[in-house]
Amino acid sequence: MPIEIARAKPLVTPDSNPGDPAFLKIRDLIYRISGIYHSEEKLYLLSSRCARRMAALRVTSPAEYFEHLTMRGNRDVELRLLLNEITIGETYMFRHPCQLDALRNVILPQILQVKGLISLKRLRFWCAGCSTGEEPHTLAMFLLEEKDKLLAGWTFDILATDLNDNSLEAARAGIYGEYALRSTSDAMRRKYFKDVGDKKLQANDLLKAPIHFDRINLRDDSKMLFQKGIDIIFCCNVLIYFDLASKRRVVQHFYSNLLPGGYLFMGSAESLFQVDDSFRLVHFPGTTAYWKATPAQAGGGKK
Repeated sequence: MPIEIARAKPLVTPDSNPGDPAFLKIRDLIYRISGIYHSEEKLYLLSSRCARRMAALRVTSPAEYFEHLTMRGNRDVELRLLLNEITIGETYMFRHPCQLDALRNVILPQILQVKGLISLKRLRFWCAGCSTGEEPHTLAMFLLEEKDKLLAGWTFDILATDLNDNSLEAARAGIYGEYALRSTSDAMRRKYFKDVGDKKLQANDLLKAPIHFDRINLRDDSKMLFQKGIDIIFCCNVLIYFDLASKRRVVQHFYSNLLPGGYLFMGSAESLFQVDDSFRLVHFPGTTAYWKATPAQAGGGKK
């Protein structure tokens, strides 16, 4: 679930000059809260999104808007609304088929063998930064297709989280157009979706059942500390908007939340090089993943 800093031309509003010092204060506030960082050359993106909220509040200066974010009685609500403006998702179903192949051919058989020895036949997945829900719905389809084969006798659930309230609302509704479904087969569409008109399909109850959507800020230690017992985490194209310190903090939580033998998937252009060396990098055909070694395997070198 990719988070992308919204790309749009700045709106023309009074005093919305991205060079205004107040935007630096707003930038730093957004960073402290979410880990998302706007460099100086990207401040125009932030000022554009602030301009939308400033217009809604009839605020004419960035300094006054900063007051709304920090000192006014509605500051928590306004900060959340601004975060909704500056984080958008752009994704589609079955975007990373090589990750699913790695799950089917190597990762799940490996995890099932280990967990089967202790009669714990439950799998937990986490899509961190799920955007409008394409990734968790793809994962749910994959797992449901395997429930009578590879996963016979096993149960599973998917935690899908995002920072953006609007994205989560869309994800819960599960209504998608052709762009999101362009890599989804006709058989999958018939089995897991229903036609709701206007060339849109909606995820049916069977597909929705394994997924729980929740709002989680990856920089919120209090929430991150309680996401324990996860077998596999997907966090694709999210941390590219975080600085090094924020990445390290989030990845440390991921490592702690994964069960021994668990895996972390990231985007194809992402890496934990110089971010965290707790994981072992594992190569699969067409993709890579990061593996948390079991205690018995922790003594070896990195793969």
